[in-house]
Amino acid sequence: MTICSPHVRRAAAPACLRPAVLTLALACALPALAQQAGLAAPVLLAQNLHAPSMRETVVTATRSEQPLSDLVADVSIVDRETLENSGATGVVDVLARLPGVEIGRNGGLGNNSSVFLRGGNSQHTAVYLDGIRIDAQSGSGGAEWAGIPLSQIERIEVLRGPAAAVYGSDGIGGVIQLFTRKGEGAFAPYVGVGLGSHGTRKLEAGMSGSMGVDGAFDYALGIARETSKGYDIRTGLVHNPDKDDYASTSGHARLGFKVNAQHRIDATLLASDMDAGYDNDTGKAYLPLDPKDDRSVSRLRTAGLTWTAQWSKAYTMRLSVTDARPRAETMPSPYFSETQLRGYLWQNEYRWGAHLFTAALERREDTLNNPAMDEWSKTINKSRSQDALALGYGYSAGAHSLQVNLRHDDDSELGGNNTGSVAYGYAFAPHWRATASAGTAFRAPTLYQRFSQYGDASLQPEKSRNIELGLRYAQGASSFSAVAYRNRLSNLIAFGGGGHCGAEFGCYANTARAQYQGVTLAGSHKLGSVQVHGSADFQNPRDLDTGKQLARRAKRHASLGADTQVAGWTMGAELQVSGQRYNEDKNTNLLGGYGLVNLYASKRIARDFTLLARVDNLADKAYEVARTYAPPGRALYVGLKWAPQP
Repeated sequence: MTICSPHVRRAAAPACLRPAVLTLALACALPALAQQAGLAAPVLLAQNLHAPSMRETVVTATRSEQPLSDLVADVSIVDRETLENSGATGVVDVLARLPGVEIGRNGGLGNNSSVFLRGGNSQHTAVYLDGIRIDAQSGSGGAEWAGIPLSQIERIEVLRGPAAAVYGSDGIGGVIQLFTRKGEGAFAPYVGVGLGSHGTRKLEAGMSGSMGVDGAFDYALGIARETSKGYDIRTGLVHNPDKDDYASTSGHARLGFKVNAQHRIDATLLASDMDAGYDNDTGKAYLPLDPKDDRSVSRLRTAGLTWTAQWSKAYTMRLSVTDARPRAETMPSPYFSETQLRGYLWQNEYRWGAHLFTAALERREDTLNNPAMDEWSKTINKSRSQDALALGYGYSAGAHSLQVNLRHDDDSELGGNNTGSVAYGYAFAPHWRATASAGTAFRAPTLYQRFSQYGDASLQPEKSRNIELGLRYAQGASSFSAVAYRNRLSNLIAFGGGGHCGAEFGCYANTARAQYQGVTLAGSHKLGSVQVHGSADFQNPRDLDTGKQLARRAKRHASLGADTQVAGWTMGAELQVSGQRYNEDKNTNLLGGYGLVNLYASKRIARDFTLLARVDNLADKAYEVARTYAPPGRALYVGLKWAPQP
């Protein structure tokens, strides 16, 4: 793998050379990517990526609030403005524009989706919503992305790299934290409407604010309804040629009460229902004289309650109870699965000067209800629990930053797993920092993998070892990062022939090994009135036993873009480019590379009204991220939002 990267002759580069680091790196990356994608030449367009201030804080890296400037981890932030500019897209569409992230989806919004972080499997990313774990114990597991409503999300934090030493099972490739809107300040209502291609209609409303003495009680409430007539998502197979529509309804409530200066209670609730059309996988169920409308129904319910106590200037305690219930169902082809995830967390933080000590006790309870729907399937109604002790130490002073984490998880059936991580950062020159880290992670097999007709109760957790090196620059509106990583996985659970289950079509077994290796370049720089953003990924996610490229992951992908202000309009453009990949692990069905151009503009047309317009896939590029499934093509969305200004 050849990588064109900038050469820095001395630690403190002259100011005139700093933007060149990003420009040169991405200029080298994009021609090859664009050529694979079938573009004549790359245009400097935009990735609508938030360039955060170093004073901003994040919580995902260690579960404790930290200034971005102190982080050693590789983190991206997506703020409310970026999400609002995303138009009528889903959460996975926003994630696809971030460094190190690829997606796979069987058609349009509402259909089965995967998120590949640093080339890892979708189930190797831990996903949280307001601190509530989102996962499924059916199949291979992982978050049910179709059920997570973008309309209720205010902020996204993406941590790349293993995080099992902080979060336990699942965090092999990284962590994605989603946050709903939070109330503050004066009463602030809003109403939004939108129209888009394929008969898309969107309506949302909500309010937020605070009341009482010193704003002791804060609240945020929101509801949204989105429908679309859809399009035929299937290609190349005998299938129902109807339009595969969808309807999404969601709502959330986030409440906070400051009892006094030392104690605070927070509660969060979310409900989401998605009903989407799809076409049967094989096409065998479709008869022209007796057509069937295949439906995929996703439902998500989450609830969380947290008590935060500041017992002294140095010592803070957080106690939380969470519950999540993702459910998936298909019809008329019968399938039903519901997972319940219950969590208890007691986290303690002690700050002593530049030192931060953390200790947490955590309990997780998983239950799977997967009834038999035909004569070949098997009813599963199983539960398990994991109890954990997690310890952490952080230090940040002067040019040095250090983060160490250790964790022990005890599974009720699989026994104990120890994980650890250590990361160090050194600011070797003004605005420059070098980082290095190493960590271990694991993922326990799902209840379906152990107890279904294809399962094996003796399956052991998948495990990984990761090392990475990073270089980061940040000054004002300019930033640059280069991160090289290698994540080796063993004991991977694969589905195939053999095994102990005796099923005709194969069994789950700990038979595979894999390696996720690559380099991620990302940056942002202001050129006059234009803010330029970009990232490029060079990776080699492969099966170590066969040497094959892992399914639906490209070796190269990138995003570029810019936004600016013109006559009161905020205008921007994005270019998403991806190389070729294979549809399956055997590497027999090649999916071609592609390049997508997206445009957006917004303007406050009156004191309280904002207009948003967005065009995705401007050139109407035909491409596939999953074999025989078609993305929506060119799509236009126009929205109007009313939000009274103070």
